[in-house]
Amino acid sequence: MASKRYSALAERIDHTKKYHPMEAIEFILSNWNCKFDEMFELHGKLSIDPTKSDQTVRTNVVLPHGIGKSPIVLVFAQGDLADEAKKAGADYVGGNDLIEQVKKGEVKFDVAVSTMDMMPIIGKQLGKVLGPKMPSPKAGTVGNNIKQIVEELKKGKIQIRNDKLGNYHIPLGKVSFGKEKIYENLLAAVKTLLKARPSTAKGVFIETAYISTTMSPSIKLDNKVLIDLADKFDF
Repeated sequence: MASKRYSALAERIDHTKKYHPMEAIEFILSNWNCKFDEMFELHGKLSIDPTKSDQTVRTNVVLPHGIGKSPIVLVFAQGDLADEAKKAGADYVGGNDLIEQVKKGEVKFDVAVSTMDMMPIIGKQLGKVLGPKMPSPKAGTVGNNIKQIVEELKKGKIQIRNDKLGNYHIPLGKVSFGKEKIYENLLAAVKTLLKARPSTAKGVFIETAYISTTMSPSIKLDNKVLIDLADKFDF
């Protein structure tokens, strides 16, 4: 059951209207009384068939202003590359010892990264354990440029991908960022999403777009205006 303040804001939203992105951000900031520093989020539907491998969407972006959260990064590496990972700010670094800790569920983390030589071992021993957190070249979490990978993740590099229903969900930064930073992060995220459009996708790629904070109601955006603004945005 929705809270009174949630219902009160939902009643003030014109649900027959598609909002300009900045108008929607300003509306939420002016009318939603956050109890903590909530995260702005963008979500909606893509014109893809997620059951087809050639229509899946998976890409990465470092938003202009980050998202206000530094992820816990775990790195599977050995030797000099392990030292590089530690210096770059990785929270957990190791080889076989770390694999055993992950197997036992002793380590909590947001993103797993691996050097090239560790991937065969990880795939064999942790495939079922890591699931969607499995490092992959497509996600930009496998490579020997370990310093760059870790530093980008710590700066707020995020992965944009579709879910099993063809929807997308993208964090845009904290409420405390203010409207300009959220707006720029929004356009950067959408521009990146548009570049990841599969060649086999049909129609308007971003079918719908909604913005909200962690706890607020969603506001429907004018997706055509959003796409046009994102196309022109330079970051």
